[in-house]
Amino acid sequence: MLEVKEVIEVKEVKEVKEVIEDMNIDFEKCGGLVPAIIQDANTRNVLMLGYMNKEALDKTLATKKVTFWSRSRNCLWTKGETSGNFLNLISLKADCDNDTLLVRAIPDGPTCHKGTDTCWGEENQPQNNDTNPLLFLTELQDFIDRRHEEMPEGSYTTSLFKDGVNRIAQKVGEEALETVIEATNGSSPKIIYEASDMIYHLIVLLTSKGLRIEDVAAELAKRHDPNWDKKRREAKAKGEME
Repeated sequence: MLEVKEVIEVKEVKEVKEVIEDMNIDFEKCGGLVPAIIQDANTRNVLMLGYMNKEALDKTLATKKVTFWSRSRNCLWTKGETSGNFLNLISLKADCDNDTLLVRAIPDGPTCHKGTDTCWGEENQPQNNDTNPLLFLTELQDFIDRRHEEMPEGSYTTSLFKDGVNRIAQKVGEEALETVIEATNGSSPKIIYEASDMIYHLIVLLTSKGLRIEDVAAELAKRHDPNWDKKRREAKAKGEME
């Protein structure tokens, strides 16, 4: 398994030159090219392997369409420029040696030129969603991130971002109250319906503050450790806290 050294999220990219300098990719090690492993940002399936030089990486970051250096044609090649099946950039990772890229993207269609989802002829389907539907939260987070970045007209999510953090926070409170009401007086389907609204608006709120739902999951995982906050809890039990 590659040790991930750095992650560049597309929504945080400011200057292409600055990003590339920060990543410190060692293009010279392999004659000016580095392998780029393409992974579906939602399903986490590997779609293909390509090669990038500095110019291809520049264009990928600037256009947010994954671009390679074609070794057979000896030119830049943006995946989808002919077929329309673009790979929409989500994030970039450099490995521990700075000579391999992991590129997470959202495909517009089949990735392989033969018409299959991946270059290995496999279907690009979620591997674990049937047993772990929580994985969808990352997909939803990525979708809301794109809404925040692109702000398309006519989108409810866009309207929330335009209304500002106070309005989004208010909506979280309203949906939380409705969830509580259904929990005390409603049915299970209604509780799930209102809780879904609450979680959606919570993700929008987190996104507006530059956070992700995974940050909440990481905090909960930290608290799951029996030693988490142990000193404070022990002091509280002894009545030593003010």
